[in-house]
Amino acid sequence: MNQIRFINPQALAKPPGYTHVVEATAPARLVYIAGQLGLDRDGKLSSDFRLQAVQTFENLKAALAAVGAQFQHVVKLNNYLLDTKYLPVFRQVRDSYLQDRNRPASTTIAISGLAREGALLEIEAVAVLPPAAPTAAASKSRSKAASKKRRRSSSTKTARRP
Repeated sequence: MNQIRFINPQALAKPPGYTHVVEATAPARLVYIAGQLGLDRDGKLSSDFRLQAVQTFENLKAALAAVGAQFQHVVKLNNYLLDTKYLPVFRQVRDSYLQDRNRPASTTIAISGLAREGALLEIEAVAVLPPAAPTAAASKSRSKAASKKRRRSSSTKTARRP
């Protein structure tokens, strides 16, 4: 069964018109994280690129944690920088958050502007996690459905006998 959850973690600033985290459960759990800026929880933005980059990765970390994920689950990053002069600092900060092996696929693009004035970068992420373990309530619900089905099946068989 496929389920989709839309989550706005309390550790992130309230988004205007979008969701920070969308989780789709299938044979694996796919998690799409909206582009994160260097906004702190109060929606404040530093003017320093390094501080914005660190806050952006902290926001990604919080969004991943909202679904029980970590950076090791990230399979794709899309990075948008206002200027390529920030690339060396961006890579230093990014590398401090990612493990040395199994790095996610990544695209970095220099752009002319972002939707938030003063923002110097934005990062989107896609993560893949193992399927969620069934909860006790879900197991109980499936058990009830199976019992109902068995009862219907046996009453149908009884009614058809001559």
